[in-house]
Amino acid sequence: MKAEFTAIIETAEEGGYWAICPEVPGANGQGETVEEAKASLKEAIELLLEDRMEDILRGLPSEAIREKVMIG
Repeated sequence: MKAEFTAIIETAEEGGYWAICPEVPGANGQGETVEEAKASLKEAIELLLEDRMEDILRGLPSEAIREKVMIG
């Protein structure tokens, strides 16, 4: 899945950086550098979306239609 998300990155009081993604509640990352924080956030987004998809698919009836929708 290819998508674009917003990364909000701030300096952490204890050193390094922390990052959040407003489009994906619960997704956050941290790192010693901005790039590490972004990579950590990317991994968190991927894991959260994968987990949510698995949860949804488990409860779908077999006759449900499943198609892709493009945004933007």
